[in-house]
Amino acid sequence: MAESEPTAPLDGAGAAMLDALFSQSLVGLHLLDTDLRVVRVNNATPAMRDVPVEDVVGHRVDEVYGLLDADEVLALLRGVLDSGVPLVAHVVRAHRRGDPHHQYFHEVSVFRLDTPSGDVLGLAVAVVEVTEREESRAREVVLEMTREHVGRTLDVLETCQELVDVLVPRVADIAVVEVVDAVLRGDHPPLAPLPPDVPLRRAAFRSGTDDSGTDANAPQAHPLGDVRALPGPTPYTQALSDLRPRAVASLDEDLPWLAADPARARAIRAAGAHTLITAPLTVRDTVLGLISLYRTRQGEPYDEDDVSLLLQVADHTALSIDNARRYTREHTIAATVQRQLLPRRPSSHPALETTPLLLPPDSGGQWYDTIPLSGARTGLAVGGVVGRGLHAAAVMGQLRTVVRSLAAFDVEPDELLARLNDTATFLAAERATLPTADPLHRQALAARFAYAVYDPLTLTCTVAGAGSPSLVVVHTDGRTEVRNVPAGSLLGSEDKTPFAATAFTVPEDSLLVLCDTPLPALVASGDADALRRLAEQHRGRRLEDLRDDVLYALAGTAEPGPTALLLVRTHPFPADRVGVWQLPDTPTVVATARRLVRDRLADWGVERETAHDTELIVSELVTNAVRYGSPPLELRVINDRALTCEVRDGSASTPRLRHASVVDEGGRGLFIVAQLAQAWGTRYTPEGKIIWTEQSPPPG
Repeated sequence: MAESEPTAPLDGAGAAMLDALFSQSLVGLHLLDTDLRVVRVNNATPAMRDVPVEDVVGHRVDEVYGLLDADEVLALLRGVLDSGVPLVAHVVRAHRRGDPHHQYFHEVSVFRLDTPSGDVLGLAVAVVEVTEREESRAREVVLEMTREHVGRTLDVLETCQELVDVLVPRVADIAVVEVVDAVLRGDHPPLAPLPPDVPLRRAAFRSGTDDSGTDANAPQAHPLGDVRALPGPTPYTQALSDLRPRAVASLDEDLPWLAADPARARAIRAAGAHTLITAPLTVRDTVLGLISLYRTRQGEPYDEDDVSLLLQVADHTALSIDNARRYTREHTIAATVQRQLLPRRPSSHPALETTPLLLPPDSGGQWYDTIPLSGARTGLAVGGVVGRGLHAAAVMGQLRTVVRSLAAFDVEPDELLARLNDTATFLAAERATLPTADPLHRQALAARFAYAVYDPLTLTCTVAGAGSPSLVVVHTDGRTEVRNVPAGSLLGSEDKTPFAATAFTVPEDSLLVLCDTPLPALVASGDADALRRLAEQHRGRRLEDLRDDVLYALAGTAEPGPTALLLVRTHPFPADRVGVWQLPDTPTVVATARRLVRDRLADWGVERETAHDTELIVSELVTNAVRYGSPPLELRVINDRALTCEVRDGSASTPRLRHASVVDEGGRGLFIVAQLAQAWGTRYTPEGKIIWTEQSPPPG
């Protein structure tokens, strides 16, 4: 420490000036000796004026002032004595004499007093009361915390819990939030005044025991989740009626309104609450709920500043709750639309069973489909629109309808994706023309999609995808393989890269896992436990149980999982329900074909009228193949969900339905077929084409 400059001894004028300083200073002054006892003091602050000077001088500061952190204050004072480093503008909390329930704040500056020779005389302490400033700062902190921590999620109950966590113990010892029950479902809140029969749900509760914990056993009028209308009249119902807060300075038993709500009155008495403030949660003259704050340990009653603070907190919370309500409403509508657009259940098939898994199940944009195709085949579709909510559900419905329409034309998976991408690109262009103020204008339209066609008669599967789809095949012997599905651009993107398809053999009794995104939990290198369990356990188990296993495996990975997934188990197609014949390319083959089909339909027990119609259909199809097609010729009939007739030839020429005039001698073959069959069409293969028809399924 630098050597002090020599000073003149204190003369009469100096002593007079020192007396004037202590008597006229607007700042509280203390002189303390090295034992921290008060040597001299003035009464410039209210806390000092409450204590007579004679009760202070000669005593240690912690003995005469109600310091809340006495040990900390003494340690700070001794630190200044030992080091000589001043303590400047340190805030100290204290109670006034005779008023232990009220807390005050003082800003303290401490300086060490030394003699010219360096001996320590004691401390000089300047004290300024800053209660109003600190309380204002505390309110600002609460507002800042409310804006930062309340409303981080689009969940009404979570938002209410975030609010009480901020308010306790900073503003209240007990905080309760009740919300109009309809708001939790996303419905429109009622207009003020709130009708007395409108039920409120107790959404959040917190009771503070100290600055670091809560009392889980604190008394409550009603448990969390309880739904009930508020009895009245009480300050709570009045606040919900005129949308103005109510502050009750003293909760004594003489208050007449306590009898209107006995359960709440019992909880107030059991908790020892002595003051209350309650305020409505409102948005645009509608009532969302109610905040109620109580003080039990904090002695000060709520004042106008507390009312103002609670109103600001309530405004922010109400907006957050209303945002969550709107999200809940849109989410509910989107989930409802999605449920209406999705198939009620996957299509059943003797050679195929499926079960879907959507993640999340109610986002609105994910979908699956199983589409019956000609020739006992099944189209398997999974996809997801990028985004969530009602707009994603609407786009999903449009794309699913297009997929169904394109599948009816028997196009290959890669061609189906190309045509589907044309539709998605058109929808994206329409979205781009929306007004700039429309939120959808800034959201690009994109979708993931995977489409596979399984043929149980040839045991082949052909698949193509947009995005990064995945396909896992689990064999009956426990082997698993991840098929390389060609990745394509997302639907709706500007990338013009053609889509590609791949075909492979699927043995009977295999399990397929088709997904519109990669499956990190099932195919991660070095960790194939989930996939191995799937391979070992899939035989003999319900497909729904396997779906749950996949869900649990996906939930355990930190990587993003798929959005739409379809589990498919293949079964052998009954051999006695298929008839296949190679036909010679001769004019007499028509009679042979009719006889073959007649005998097979008799074995199947097909009724006479249907069998006669089938013979006519086969006659016309074989005649056209002989006359306009090229060998080899093949006839196939399938007794499946429909009675299917197929004639294959080596020509790729497209047949055309004609409406012959009355004088024409030909041109009526396909017209007759179209009249007798429920559906007919052409399917092209690398070797030529197949003309097929479907009729009502035979009895049994």
